[in-house]
Amino acid sequence: MSSFLSVKEQLSVIKRGTVEIVPEQELIEKLKTSRKENRPLRIKLGCDPTRPDLHLGHSVILRKLRQFQDLGHHVILIIGDFTALIGDPTGQNKTRPSLTEEEIRENAKTYLDQAGKILERDKTEIIYNSDWLRPMRFEDVIRLCSKLTVARMIERDDFSKRFNNNESISLHEFLYPLAQGQDSVHLKSDVELGGTDQKFNLLVGRDLQRDAGQEPQVCLMMPLLVGTDGSMKMSKSYDNYIGIDEPANDMYGKALSIPDDLIYPYFELVTDVDQENLEDVRQKAETDPRNTKHELAFTLTRMYHGEEKAIEARKHFEKTVINKDIPDDAPVLEFEGGTSHRLMDIISDAGLTSSNGETKRMMKQGGVSIDDRKIKDPNFEITFKKGDELGLKVGKRKFAKLVS
Repeated sequence: MSSFLSVKEQLSVIKRGTVEIVPEQELIEKLKTSRKENRPLRIKLGCDPTRPDLHLGHSVILRKLRQFQDLGHHVILIIGDFTALIGDPTGQNKTRPSLTEEEIRENAKTYLDQAGKILERDKTEIIYNSDWLRPMRFEDVIRLCSKLTVARMIERDDFSKRFNNNESISLHEFLYPLAQGQDSVHLKSDVELGGTDQKFNLLVGRDLQRDAGQEPQVCLMMPLLVGTDGSMKMSKSYDNYIGIDEPANDMYGKALSIPDDLIYPYFELVTDVDQENLEDVRQKAETDPRNTKHELAFTLTRMYHGEEKAIEARKHFEKTVINKDIPDDAPVLEFEGGTSHRLMDIISDAGLTSSNGETKRMMKQGGVSIDDRKIKDPNFEITFKKGDELGLKVGKRKFAKLVS
């Protein structure tokens, strides 16, 4: 008696939010064999720790890995500490700088801590690809390079664009997909997960496995999550992200800032809402986007902070945004009566922004107010009188009480 769900039931879970499975029929055959032999498939996801913090965009692929885990398959999270030294050129229009080993180790630690909020750590095999890539001899690398032609490499979209634009491509960048493919050979993976931008790299893994006499892996591609701006992929670089470690109030507020047409994709890709309830969510998102978006914000905040924090975040939003009140837990900044202070300095000194430059930009954009009055002049000063109590709002989610 197999311990796995039927192939049809597994496919329903696996295909949720999935863009492409190459080839799908091979996945079906692998699932059939898995059930027949009562043997879990080996599911691989490689992650280069190029940044220390994860956002919901990263969670799309991690949640798919968790779904395979929940279906009873063996998931392998590869920390690409060696491939990170090369620097993945995928999606780059120029060579990505490689990281130091110290930076990689520090990023990997934070990455694993945050990934543990999604994956079952005790059921996840975590390995580092330096274990098998670093011992390779130069002759091994030459032999590996012989497996792919330069013409095949230039087929890759980002390489071909740079080549046609006469932009530099370093030889070591060609090694990246080969190294990632070698991971698949070493692990004998059945399925490899990746974003749509990783398709070329995943297919190289199939080629190398076939050349090594292995049954080639199935490649499963997930979409790149669009950020809160509604146009670019979620990224810290674009400041359109929702971090997995965001404070509850910020996570709730940022989720409410997404465009209405992203409500359903977010529910499908980054929440734990049951598959059978997704169609109801789609209809509600179309007919009542405002309340459905609040449901999304609450769901995400509950997933990462718990029910109690999610309830508090909803109340915080109602108080500060809907009722336009200063929250009770806002920091209190005291000033001596009769003294004058430049508002920009007050904001920066209190750490409500990262710098005077950011403060100035927010003021010019109308993101700073005193008692609901927008202050756009960076040289605006407040002269405090004894007994003053002013409400300061910076951006959408930062507050302070100014008292004298």
